[in-house]
Amino acid sequence: MGDHHTASFGVVIAQGPQAWAIIQQEQGFGAIALAGVWSPADQKEPQEPAVYARVVREEDGSAVMPWQRCEMLPDRGWRTVLERIPAGGLYRVETCLQPDHRMTDITWALRGDMIHHIGVGDLFVIAGQSNAAGYGRGPHQDAPELGIHLMRHNGRWDLASHPFNESTATVHPANRETANPGHSPYLAFAKLVKREAGYPIGLLMTALGGSPLRKWNPDEDGDLYRNMMNIIAAAGGKVRGMLWYQGESDCAPDAADTYLDRFRSFVLHWRRDLGDAGLPVFTVQLNRHTWAPGTDENDRSWGKVRDAQRRAAETMDGVYVVPALDCPLSDNIHNSPAGNMTIGERTAHAALAVLYGRGTAYLAPTIAEATYGLVDRDGLRTIALRFNNVVEVLRLIGAPQERVFAVEDAEGAVEVSRWRITGRNEIELTLGRETAGLTFVHAAYEANPPVTRLPLDTATYLPMLAFYGVAVK
Repeated sequence: MGDHHTASFGVVIAQGPQAWAIIQQEQGFGAIALAGVWSPADQKEPQEPAVYARVVREEDGSAVMPWQRCEMLPDRGWRTVLERIPAGGLYRVETCLQPDHRMTDITWALRGDMIHHIGVGDLFVIAGQSNAAGYGRGPHQDAPELGIHLMRHNGRWDLASHPFNESTATVHPANRETANPGHSPYLAFAKLVKREAGYPIGLLMTALGGSPLRKWNPDEDGDLYRNMMNIIAAAGGKVRGMLWYQGESDCAPDAADTYLDRFRSFVLHWRRDLGDAGLPVFTVQLNRHTWAPGTDENDRSWGKVRDAQRRAAETMDGVYVVPALDCPLSDNIHNSPAGNMTIGERTAHAALAVLYGRGTAYLAPTIAEATYGLVDRDGLRTIALRFNNVVEVLRLIGAPQERVFAVEDAEGAVEVSRWRITGRNEIELTLGRETAGLTFVHAAYEANPPVTRLPLDTATYLPMLAFYGVAVK
């Protein structure tokens, strides 16, 4: 426990969870280890002293775990592990000293320390760069809620409230922001998960604005990875999953080309070090950068990172991705509070489906294949795009003349003269010329794609994931 103290008499808890802590549940139960010292009410030494501990519900004071006798140690020490505490809360941990353990009425035993506002539920670590840290600006209704708690930079558990990544009295300078952050997507995430799962949610903030993937990958720099693992260890060493939003700082040619392999390495290290090969990672495909240099090289880098995020979810077990390209910004690159609410709820739907068995449709339409179609009535070549994860039908929300799709072959860019939705999960591109050699299709790949709204699934209203470099068969 962070603040040790000396009581005039009774039981002192020297080791145990902090107030507001969330204990990671396993199979519906959590455990709390306690230890400390005791002293009598006067100088007279009790003949057979006994320390007791229990857990009660804070809402009504009813016992979740009745008084348990603790192990007594030399030099007035004691310890215990309170096991099989059911997922839920908020709880209060109480202790007391019975001078003679044979006394049956413990109501008026000598006082003992208490720990307030404890929850047993699921922990999620937040990692990545500024949009994970939460840089949304402007007012938005997203109030704190009991049972959603945050380990702050000062190393203390607290009621979760914005901004998550503020660095007052930080004990984690590795991920200290240089400016005050703002609104995060992950309070909205936690509220929805808590409501559906039925027990508390704890959040561990480890993100840092501007951080490239190399700072999270132990095979490269890895300093933020080590910082993250220290924070997880301080929270008990177990989490239910990761909330990852990162990639803007890797939108450069060399970093973008290797992003998928380095991300895979990062995830595998994290799972191995936490001893769980299936730990889920919930990611977000990058939103826009409206001030990005409009160069071909820069646009391709953004397209490659977005596609790496899409392919990570397709090729890695336990990795999931939600779209963000339709979410509003509060500046040139940071999601606004309204955008964060959408991203948080989309991520929560993914977690609810994957971790809690809720039948929520959470998968965004994603490209399955691109094939050459028939020559149309005007004698023009067509390409047929087929999408997976379409529950109902694709619908065009933006203007039909917007340049969502791009095609290129061995001779360079191929004009997409028009495109249209031709089936439940199919889109047809009409080309301005015949293609030569290997041909590839991209969609909304630019740093700031020239499209207001992407085609979406009418069941979920999730837009399709952007893609880059899909070969035409």
